Amino acid sequence: GGGSALLPAPVPPITLEEKQKVTKLLASKGATIQELNTVRKTLSLLKGGGLAKLAYPAQVVSLVLSDVIGDSLDIIASGPTVASNHTVQDCLEILSKYNLTASMSESVNCVVSSQSQEPRGAADLSHVSNSVIGSNTIALNKGKQKAEDLGYNTMILSTSLCGEVSMVSKLYSLIILYACSSLNCHSCPTNISEKPKLKQEVQAIAAELTIPDLLLQEKWEVFDYLNTRKPVCLLTGGEPTVQLQGKGKGGRNQELALRVAVDLHRLSTERELDLEHSILFLSAGTDGQDGPTEAAGAVSSLEMVCKAEAEGLLVESFLTNNDSYTFFSKFSNGQNLITTGLTGTNVMDIQAVLIAPKVKKAQN
Repeated sequence: GGGSALLPAPVPPITLEEKQKVTKLLASKGATIQELNTVRKTLSLLKGGGLAKLAYPAQVVSLVLSDVIGDSLDIIASGPTVASNHTVQDCLEILSKYNLTASMSESVNCVVSSQSQEPRGAADLSHVSNSVIGSNTIALNKGKQKAEDLGYNTMILSTSLCGEVSMVSKLYSLIILYACSSLNCHSCPTNISEKPKLKQEVQAIAAELTIPDLLLQEKWEVFDYLNTRKPVCLLTGGEPTVQLQGKGKGGRNQELALRVAVDLHRLSTERELDLEHSILFLSAGTDGQDGPTEAAGAVSSLEMVCKAEAEGLLVESFLTNNDSYTFFSKFSNGQNLITTGLTGTNVMDIQAVLIAPKVKKAQN
């Protein structure tokens, strides 16, 4: 778990089990990490600046590994040494948004109703120094350096990828098709005509998901100058969410990889795009564990849906049951699962798209 899970101190009379239930309910509804930690701060003695307040006047130095988009210090680990700017009203609005108000225990209702309307946290934090020493941005920059060393045209698209996994999957699929269209445009007129439409669709979803990086013009200009003789590596980071509907076993990274394969297959077929490149999509958690599974994530491809059907695996049925781990365990004997073991750190998730020219078979 992250800092929030490892440093629990519920406000009495709330028990740890009651607080865990609140967190699990919010996560199952697809709440963002910002929403989760805002509620956690309301129900905790230590979060939201509580630890700093208890430590005063001792000097406090916090070395922070960021696992949240934007590296907001009051959200990372629920900000134990950072004054909170959230109020109990914010907590109530989040619970109401996900229709969970009636599901709260008597203890939780008691604590929430008795709290002040003012933001929590120590008023004077001059005794505290917070420093971010690890983040998704740092990890992506290292990944970019490695990919370039391996000969890839490499670009970091975003460090703020978020939103419900089905929307994020469609966004990735459209980006991949746009990149392929840019690389193929000299040989396929169909791809030239599709480019403006694909770009427009990507930016519409990016705006809806509030991903400002993908709205910048310079991000798109790079695609026009790609060296078509070199493979391409597109890197992104962030943390999508999954709204659970089934009872299967999986994690957001494995589900995202599976959904991207489905969306790529569907979109490229519907639009009759002639893709002359091999495509691999990777999504993995930097902590080495994706959901309650042994895998960090998974790798998918454009051809995976057809190959799965040939193995008797119907992808849609696994998605409906949120059973991505079971799918990847069965498909190709589990070869597409990424298993690293626990890494001892967590700077959110990383996605990588690899696009390379297909190797043409020699003619006899």
